[in-house]
Amino acid sequence: DRYIWQFIGGEPCLNRWATLADIPAQTVEAEAMSKDLKKRGFTFVGPTICYAFMQACGMVNDHLVTCFCHPDNT
Repeated sequence: DRYIWQFIGGEPCLNRWATLADIPAQTVEAEAMSKDLKKRGFTFVGPTICYAFMQACGMVNDHLVTCFCHPDNT
């Protein structure tokens, strides 16, 4: 748990994207996670896969600001 969360400072990252085009496929944090996992022997863990994992498990919130699921709208 601490290992995975260390890449974003231990707190969920709430992004405020206006359009789908604004959402990146990878971030610096995802690149760092990918690099460290590869160093530990993992394979098929590029930065895009790591960022998708971060989205799926709630480490980052990439709902658009206009989405009803965005915390600013709940």
